Amino acid sequence: MNTPNLTNAQEQQAEASRYALLLDWGTRVGVLALILSFAAYLFGLLQPHVPLEHLPKVWNLPVSAYLQSTGTPTGWGWLALAHKGDLSNLIGIALLAGCSLPPLLGLIPLYLKRRDYVYAGLCALIALVIGLAASGILTGGH
Repeated sequence: MNTPNLTNAQEQQAEASRYALLLDWGTRVGVLALILSFAAYLFGLLQPHVPLEHLPKVWNLPVSAYLQSTGTPTGWGWLALAHKGDLSNLIGIALLAGCSLPPLLGLIPLYLKRRDYVYAGLCALIALVIGLAASGILTGGH
């Protein structure tokens, strides 16, 4: 039996297991947040930002007019209104959209431990790109 190949396979298994575990927990938390926020909205535990009786008046508006009429923020402005029933679901969506970030960051120490600086750097670079995309800095004026 070739020991270097076995060691390489074990290292890859550790990486895959860590990535899968963190991704699994991220998706579970995101889906749970979606379910809980929907249930809270459905059962009236959270008041909506846009009252239900006002919705038929704004449904057919262009986005800019809808945002202005309802006072709904754009970008990450929704965080200030995350306690509102109709916007609380964005917490789960944001968690699901970002659930690949912790697994990537979790791989970096494994790669650094075995001195695989290229893969550690790639994980850090991908995490940076995901962070920049989520930040809205690169929106180009939108």
